[in-house]
This record gives sequence, structure tokens and C-alpha cells, in this order.
Amino acid sequence: MEHPIIIQGGMGVGVSRWQLARAVSLHGQLGVVSGTALDVTMTRILQSGDPGGHFRRALGSFPFPDVARRILDSYFIPGGKAQARPFRTVPLGSAEPPRALTDLVLAANFAEVFLAREGHDGRVGINYLQKIQFPTLPALYGSLLAGVDYVLMGAGIPMAIPGVIDQLSRGEPTRLRLDVEGLNPGEEFHSVFNPADYWTSRPPQLKRPRFIAIISSTVLALSLAQKASGRVDGFVVEGPLAGGHNAPPRGALQLNERGEPVYGPRDQPDLEKIRAIGLPFWLAGSEATPARLAEARRRGATGIQVGTAFAFCEESGIEARLKSAVLSLSRRQELDVFSDPLASPTGYPFKVLRLEGTVSEPDVVAGRRRTCDLGYLRRAYRKPNGHLGYRCPGEPVDDFIAKGGNVAETVGRKCICNGLTATVGLGQVHSQGYQEPALVTAGDDATHLDRFVSPGKDSYTAADVLAYLLQAAPNPGQTNQGGN
Repeated sequence: MEHPIIIQGGMGVGVSRWQLARAVSLHGQLGVVSGTALDVTMTRILQSGDPGGHFRRALGSFPFPDVARRILDSYFIPGGKAQARPFRTVPLGSAEPPRALTDLVLAANFAEVFLAREGHDGRVGINYLQKIQFPTLPALYGSLLAGVDYVLMGAGIPMAIPGVIDQLSRGEPTRLRLDVEGLNPGEEFHSVFNPADYWTSRPPQLKRPRFIAIISSTVLALSLAQKASGRVDGFVVEGPLAGGHNAPPRGALQLNERGEPVYGPRDQPDLEKIRAIGLPFWLAGSEATPARLAEARRRGATGIQVGTAFAFCEESGIEARLKSAVLSLSRRQELDVFSDPLASPTGYPFKVLRLEGTVSEPDVVAGRRRTCDLGYLRRAYRKPNGHLGYRCPGEPVDDFIAKGGNVAETVGRKCICNGLTATVGLGQVHSQGYQEPALVTAGDDATHLDRFVSPGKDSYTAADVLAYLLQAAPNPGQTNQGGN
């Protein structure tokens, strides 16, 4: 199987939804679904009536019908819930989740990949974040059950993931060491998953997808290539102009006059050394032009990963009103992308679009009551009694301090989980009708979205993006194998 020239970024919570990935795959490139919070997005779509019946159809093909039936009985609402009613919540992730949550994660990842792959033989990938560890094992197995072709992972060092994929594809029990604050020397905690818990006979052998690590440094690429627990099949080399989470600058943190992190020469990966590893690689971060694609390939890259351009196309999950506002501002050259060093509870810089009525505005943040009811970015910590606790700098400050957190970590933090969920129209409704505000993230390329919009139109499609990017490629199906 040839590698694609274009990898569509796996963005946000529900931005890179199955409709977008499918559209990209149908045009011969790698469509990627976001694997973040799929249990929440699927259950909220079911509670909204499951327009089109897509998730019910996917669950109808899930290999464990009893699990699918319990999910539908719990969450599907014919015709959808009343707008003012809150969504039913799902259990918070943890090192030892309840079986109902594991079922949800497994089924939701299966369903998203199933729908993206339905009815064609194009390539489909799924993107996970290393920092969100609790659901990783059942999430991976769900995507493998649906036949995913590529697994991509960033936001950390995914050293153990290739070996985990190998074990899951063979139907073997596996475990993943968890990052836990405050451990004693030699102490470890793990999450565990056994495919045999779901089968009445021996679990079947599944196709092993290719694993692509999303990295920002040469050292990390070399380390993964040499020391990962299994085969690494390539790299996405992501620069600080990309949307979402970015790796922090190396060295002491310096801020510019706008309060954004300053990146320097030390933050530029050595592409010659990465090319010498002999694995395919793709460049990401403001690469979405034919000239940048041609330059990437000249430098030995197989192609580019493109996120922001796809994030605002018709097939993405971002609410239509937000897309329209962003496209209008981009057309007028009034769009402001701010790399916020504090917003994310992860401590990674997070690119935020400054938009009226969203979490980018101080008064919107001030009017929101802190809550942590999704909890994907909670950190595990060791309690004095040796058990695990969970805390997030974005939760109520008093709660965070009571769990041993440092109050300084809470300053400027925003609830990324709820903000991103609201961006795709699935925000929670609280008492007195208060609805979670959106938080829109994008890369610096958002200022040039008008290049994809044809004269006389107000929107564009994934096909428009691909047609624009591939006009300089010698052959959309002919790829550079990245030094092999």
C-alpha cells in the first residue's frame, strides 16, 4: 500500500468527524478521524436523535450486539432531547473504569472508523493524544475491529503504543503504564485491557494498522525509531504554526509582546537527520499550499499533514455559524490566532481563535462556572494512602487545591474539553439554560482560508482543498517513500 501525499489532520473533539475523513479518503488521500472523546460525541449524537441513523447503523455492525443494545437503550432518544435539557453524562475516565465506560469507548471508536470506511476501499486513520491515556487501550481495539488503516498519535511520547497495537491485533491482553504524579521510586500504575473479555471464543487476528508518531523534534524521532516497543511506520513533523496543542519551546519560556511563546532555531527539527532514519515523514504546520507541498517533497518528505484548511470545510464538525464567522473574518484579513501558553490544562501552548462569544474572550471565561464533568485532561496523582486520585488545573480552584494541586497552575486555565465539545454543537446545557461556550482552535493558516473558496461561494469542501493542494503534484497517487 502506497503512503498518501496528504494526511488530513485528526483535529479537536468531533472536528475531524467521519464525514470529513470519508470525503478525504474517497479522493485517494488519508482521511483521519479524531479519536478524542468519541464516547461523549457518540452518546450526545444519539441523544440528539441520531440524524440520518448513522450511529445506529454502525452499532448494528458492532461485533458485540449486547453491548450495542445496552448503549442504545441508555442513550438513544427518538426525535432528540429537548434543547433545554442537559445531555446525560458518561462516567469519567480512570485507571480502573467501570465496564459501561469501556463498552462505550470500544463501541464509539468502532463506529467512527466504521462510518469513515463504509462503502469504499480508501485509507482511513485515527488520531489519539498520548496525554489522554485512560481510554487508549479499548479505543485502539475498537478502531482495529473496524479495520483502521493508520493510527497517529502525538501530544507526548508514544513509546509503548506500537507494541500495544501489535498485542491488540493478535487479540492478546495488554497494559499501558500511566503517567502519575508523585510516585515513589520504582512504583508504577497501569491501565489494562483484554480482548478476550468480549469474545466467547479466542479473539480473532486483526489487521495491524500502520503507526505514525506526531513529533516536533529530531531527538524524539530518533528515540521512537530505535526504542519504541514495536514498529514505527513514519512521522508527522509538526511545527509551532499548527493548530491545537503545540510542543513548548525548548529552553526557558520567553513570551512576545502579545504573551505568546517564542520559538527559535532550537525548535526547528533537522529534516536531513529525520530523512536519514529511512522512514516516511510528513510536514505539518502552515504547509497547505502547492508550493509548500512541493518544497516538502523536495526535502525528502512523503507529503504534508493538513489540518486547519480541512477544519473549516463543509464536511468538518465545527458548527456552521462558527465556520461562517471564521471564513468572513479570514476574507477580511481580521482573523486573530493567539498561541495561549496558559489555556490548556496540559501545560502545552494551545492555539485559540479570538471570536466573539467564545472562550477566547475574558468576559465569557469570567461568566463560566468552573466544572470538570468530562475530565479527559485530568492528571493522575498518588494519594498518601497509595491509591490514585485525579485532578485538573481547569476544575474548580478549591477542588484542585484540596487534591494537593498548586494554585498557580490554575491561573488562566480554560476547560478545553467542554469548549471543544461545544464547538461542534454538542455543548452541555446546565441549570438555568446556561450552555457551554465554544473554544475554537486553528493554526496560523486560518488567515488564508479564502484561497479555497471559489468566486461566488461562501464555503468550500474537502475536495476543493485537495484539488488546490495537488495541482502541483506530478500524480496524486504517486508518493515519495521518505528516503526508502
